[in-house]
Parts: sequence; structure tokens; C-alpha cells
Amino acid sequence: MKRERGISELYQNPERGDALVFGRRVGATRRGFLGRAGLAAMGAAVGAGIPFAGHMPAGLIPAAFAEGGQPGDLIAEKDGLRVLNDRPLNAETPPWLLDDAVTPNARHFVRNNGKVSPRAVKGDAAGWTLTVDGAVKKALTLDLAQLKRYPQTTAAVVLECGGNGRASFNPPAKGNQWTIGAVGCAAYTGVRLKDVLADAGVEPAAVYVGYYGEDVHLSGDPTKPVISRGVPIAKALDPDTLIAFEMNGAPLPALHGFPARLVVPGWPASVSGKWLRRLWVRDRVHDGPKMEAPSYRVPKRPVKPGSKVAAEDMAIIERMPVKSVITAPRSGIEAPAGRPIEVRGHAWSGERAIRAVHVSLDFGATWRPCALEPARNRHAWQRWTIGLTPPGPGYYEVWARATDDAGEMQPMVVPGWNPKGYLNNAMHRISLTVKA
Repeated sequence: MKRERGISELYQNPERGDALVFGRRVGATRRGFLGRAGLAAMGAAVGAGIPFAGHMPAGLIPAAFAEGGQPGDLIAEKDGLRVLNDRPLNAETPPWLLDDAVTPNARHFVRNNGKVSPRAVKGDAAGWTLTVDGAVKKALTLDLAQLKRYPQTTAAVVLECGGNGRASFNPPAKGNQWTIGAVGCAAYTGVRLKDVLADAGVEPAAVYVGYYGEDVHLSGDPTKPVISRGVPIAKALDPDTLIAFEMNGAPLPALHGFPARLVVPGWPASVSGKWLRRLWVRDRVHDGPKMEAPSYRVPKRPVKPGSKVAAEDMAIIERMPVKSVITAPRSGIEAPAGRPIEVRGHAWSGERAIRAVHVSLDFGATWRPCALEPARNRHAWQRWTIGLTPPGPGYYEVWARATDDAGEMQPMVVPGWNPKGYLNNAMHRISLTVKA
């Protein structure tokens, strides 16, 4: 049986990819190829002429057919999410459904490692307690009412899966094949973790805080933890790190950690543990499930794609990189010639603010600055907008590039390869066709 290959796999060798997809002669420059029969072939593939074809980088896969397959089954209480896996349940949000300044619960992505806590499914917090123990002077056991007695705060926070964008890595990386939608920015209400830890009295020897949840291992073994990650004590004591019990003004939904979860801004969402039952203050780096290499770790130095990397040569992911998403218009739209098109989206960067967002309509030959709104609060994403009028009929791509306040800028292509496909912050692109 002939094995079908995806478009990214075909383009592991850009020249060979052009030859297979568009009939380009191997060894010819793309610019030269596009000046002859190949331009017609590519134009036919995207459904229009390409006014800025001369600026297309060699081996670029047009966004018009690089965007992936058909939507999967929908989760009943979710709005338009694409299911990547149903055991455990994982689902991402198409970018055009991420247009809200604050992501509604029904449109927030889902990342699970096991089965949802039975307590969460029932939505009943009776009997629930959170234990805080380990390297503390006084262990605590708090029910939900006691937890809510600490000073409360609300903040919009970007949570993004460390593997968001994994589908674009070559060679492919194992795991959920997230494209762009494993991210959301919801408003969480809770208490500061540092206030709870202050009540317990953190010992000088404390190094890390690890979490344990009430989710159930896929094996059904109630004694086997599903995932137990954590953060250094300094991040745990950051005033923006929360134990949350509400999401967008309502009790946490079952899929998002009812009755309480951690919200750790700027770091991979895997450290924002759901269905909390225990916080263990450690005198060493936490060693629970999914803390060991290669989970949520990347090579300490650049490696050749496809390389095997020893555990001692990998570092735990901490701050997430600068990134942006185009939320409007939806990729693949058709628009009449001569009319401006409003393009908008969001940008974020771990624990930093966004300094600028630029877009390109000509495959990166020129860039235009966008209007950028301030964040609702620290760690929320920032809205950007721009009006674009394509110069005439044809096929176009809009590329978005964010720069943060430390000068870090999104790359054009997938950044350094790593075995688990983490931290892909390549620029988001959408396609549009302008009709005469």
C-alpha cells in the first residue's frame, strides 16, 4: 500500500518538495521556477495569481494548503474546538475562534493527561480539601470555603501548552499535533499562592513546589498520579501565581480543574495543575510524573533535527517565547479588490510585554506596523489591528510578527528542533484571495 505523505514531510527537502508538488525542476531557484510554468502551477494550486511571487522564500509551503485537515468531533460543551485525542481528551481552538479579548470558557483549549476528576464531573466540592505540606513550618488542610478567606484577586492570564505548534516540526515529534490553537486568555479569580504559602511558613530549604491533582490515570489505578509538575519556589511566590476557583466569573468548569487549580502565568500550561488536592513544598527540584526528561524539556544547545538528546543535556522549560495569532479574517477568505481588509489578532510573550507587531503582505519583503493595545493586566495578551488593501487581484498571505519589550522577535520558520516539539513560536500566516 502506498503511504500518503503530508505537505510538511514532502518539504523536508524544499527543492524536492517544489518538484513533487508543482513540477519544478530540481536545482532551479524558486524565483526562476515561478517565472515560468511553475508560477502557473502554484497559482492553480492556490486558486489565483500570486502578485508577490518573486518574494516567496524557497520551499515555502503556501498557507492556503498548509493549514491542516478537516475539523474533528466537537466536545459537547465547547464551541467549535477540534479534538486531537479523546483518551485523554485534548482539543484545540481554531484561530478565528480566539478573537475575544477574554477567551470564553466554551472556546478555551483543553489539555488533559488522564481522566477528568469524578468530583469535577459532578461539580460538587463537598469533602474536597487542599493539603499544603513538605518543607513548611505548619502543614495546612483547606476546604474551599477556607481557601476563599484569603484575599482574592482576578486577572486575565494567557495559558499556552508547551507543545502548541508541534504539528509543524520536522522530523515529526510525538505527542498531540497542536497547530496554533492550544492557547487561551481567560479571567481567573482566586487567591495568591504566596499568601497560602506564607500561612504555612516556607522553610529556608524550600526549592520547588510540586502539585498533585484528582484526575485519574488512564489505567484506572487510583494510586498512580497522572501528572505532577511544579515550579521553583521563586515562581510560586510571585504575586501573580494563583490558586484559582473561578474562570470568567463562574466556578471552574470540569475540564478546567474544578474546584481549584494553579494558574502560573508566562510558563507552559502544564505547570498550572488542575483538580488540585496537594501542594508539596520540596527541598529539591520536584520529580513527579512529567518532570523527567524529555517531558517539558528542550536541549540546552542547538541540535541537528532528529538527534537523540541525553537527559543531562536538556533543560526544564520555564518562560514561554514571544508569539502572536491572527484571529481575523479567517484564513482562506475571498475579498473584493480595492477594499481595505481589517486584520487583527493577539500577541503575548511569557512574562514580558509586547512592544510591537508587524504584518507583511508580500512574503516578508516589507513590514507594516500595527496598532497595539495595552494588556488588560500583566500576563494578558494584547490586541493588535491593521487595515490592509492588497494592490490588486490574486493570492496573498498575511504574516504576523510580534516583538516583546526585551527585543525578542518571532522567527519566520519553526525555531530550533527538539525531540518533543516544544516552543514553536514561528509566525502565524493566513491566506486570502482577492477577486477582481
